[in-house]
Amino acid sequence: MIRARQHQITGSEGSSGERDRITFVSETKGLQPANYEIRMRDDPEFSLRESSDYFERKGSVMETLYRLAEALDSARIPYAVVGALALREHGYVRNTVHIDILTTREGLQKFHETCIGLSYMPAFPGARKKIRATESGVKIDVLLTGEYPGDGKPKPVSFPDPSGASMIRRGIHYLKLEKLIELKLASGLSAPHRLRDLVDIQDLIRETRLPLELGDQLDESVRAAYRDLWSKAQVVDPHDQ
Repeated sequence: MIRARQHQITGSEGSSGERDRITFVSETKGLQPANYEIRMRDDPEFSLRESSDYFERKGSVMETLYRLAEALDSARIPYAVVGALALREHGYVRNTVHIDILTTREGLQKFHETCIGLSYMPAFPGARKKIRATESGVKIDVLLTGEYPGDGKPKPVSFPDPSGASMIRRGIHYLKLEKLIELKLASGLSAPHRLRDLVDIQDLIRETRLPLELGDQLDESVRAAYRDLWSKAQVVDPHDQ
């Protein structure tokens, strides 16, 4: 028998009113949270409010990140935030509807042992690296040390151990700039469905005025791609004039 229950999500301190209720569905295999991405797509009012909150470091994605970081630190699980949220900490802000986390295989196992339950659930039955926060419905994608970005095939650039590749800002571990750039370039170069990663780096270069010389600090396999994107980022958009 499927039963539904509701949890009320309240806004961050200072936000007005109550957030809409999100329904969670309890099945025989456990509680399955609502899909935050679908809600963002189908509910314009909700999407507008969430997007506005995100740019003020509030909203469901940011609140989920804060709680997740606290849970990982409490369990002593090594991690680093990657993806759009890491780009944000390095100076390029774009919206996102999910969280990307890098950890080790042992870290993922410990997360399942200590955190999966009412606060976090597999995004679908049997999922290990796709997780949802039960309160917000925000998806958490887990990437593992030793895996390869993009097409997943062996290449010079792989996901590092977060313990030696992260920095701390506002109490949260984020992937260091050079590693983030390497991974996104390797991903976009190897996978046609990941071209967004190349755009991210071009926009990051433009927004933060990264130097051409930064390419010398990257893995040799992605240096040419960085230099090419750097050159393209110097082109002035005539619509901005």
